[in-house]
Amino acid sequence: MDQVSLLDIHEVRKSFPKPDGGELLVLDGIELTLHEGEIVGLLGRSGSGKSTLLRLIAGLSSPASGSVTYLGQPVAGPPEGIAMVFQSFALFPWLTVLENVEIGLEALGLPRDEIHRRALSAIDMIGLDGFESAYPRELSGGMRQRVGFARALVVHPNIILMDEPFSALDILTAETLRTDFLDLWAEGQLPIKGVLIVTHNIEEAVLMCDRILVFGSNPGRILTEIAVDLPQPRSRLDPAFREVVERIYVAMTASDAARPPETRAERFPGTGIGTVLPRISSNLLSGLLEAVAAPPYDGEADLPVIAAALYMEIDDLFPVAETLQMLRFAELVGGDIRLSVEGKQFAHADLDARKQLFARHLLSYVALAAHIRRVLDERPDHRAPWSRFSDELEDHMSPDAAERTLRAVISWGRFGEVFAYDDQTQMFNLENP
Repeated sequence: MDQVSLLDIHEVRKSFPKPDGGELLVLDGIELTLHEGEIVGLLGRSGSGKSTLLRLIAGLSSPASGSVTYLGQPVAGPPEGIAMVFQSFALFPWLTVLENVEIGLEALGLPRDEIHRRALSAIDMIGLDGFESAYPRELSGGMRQRVGFARALVVHPNIILMDEPFSALDILTAETLRTDFLDLWAEGQLPIKGVLIVTHNIEEAVLMCDRILVFGSNPGRILTEIAVDLPQPRSRLDPAFREVVERIYVAMTASDAARPPETRAERFPGTGIGTVLPRISSNLLSGLLEAVAAPPYDGEADLPVIAAALYMEIDDLFPVAETLQMLRFAELVGGDIRLSVEGKQFAHADLDARKQLFARHLLSYVALAAHIRRVLDERPDHRAPWSRFSDELEDHMSPDAAERTLRAVISWGRFGEVFAYDDQTQMFNLENP
């Protein structure tokens, strides 16, 4: 029997205008279908366009090209039958729990007694019976998110969109809420037919989803689709569960050859000054090198294993690991991180030796650092203003990205004692106290 298609997305492309008159492409070539009875995960790092895609589906924004179709009809505004749960709870603080849940029904023009009955039923279903008269300020984060779920479910949508709904919660609360949601879904108690969840937590995706679409960045595109054919409830300790997690890490650390040609040169060898650099401290870089160099890894570690050991999610781990790769202290291969000879030397060296090694790699492999140092060397007073480099970077990226990139390279330059920066005068210099 064919599955019923709730949502169809075909060749969706989304861009935003840039101040210089160009465009910033955030989504490209997105293909997605949500069938009845499915929970589908959109997994990727921050900035990969996942939340932008949810806004397109919810009718809060329009694609530059391509189509978004709900139950066979083009989405041209917020459609009835699609509801959303937000990361930030998005409750009205001046309304009680009951009033927050009822407000979603009032727009539908239902009779007052029907609104009241359905709101109470939704509150009871998500486990907040007794808290109807409480205000959001009186509730814990988990309870507030339950209200968010009740408000989305009370309109009896066909599809519920979940934008990182558990990421603002502590670990135990998030686990409880996930489990409760899955139990209600499995028992058929939720008045919904399909779920689309955005997350950057790999284990959360494997725990909840029937299919996972792994997103790449710059622009956001689907790298691969991974089916999760595991019975519910699922256990993180199950070898089959760990195998799926491993497959996702492998997909997210796919070789550079698999990336679009226009993005390759800006990520690894030959990195140009137009590359947006992550603000990763030297402490994090040193810490990951030390962890991977130590037993039991001895220079090579499975990314999901080291992530679990260090309590790091992909948004925390990947930028650190990729920066180490850019600096040639490590290599990411098949879901593993493998230290280079120099990476191992760094991990076992004293502070002065680390600084010297870091400085050599920074000037060799980070073009912006080498460029700043060259400009300072060539000037008689060995000084240059912030604007000298920020103006140059803004030819390649947004002003915010240019600032983050400069702040990153300043931190690395200070650690390697390659150059200094005075934030009061906004001047780069070669002075070394």
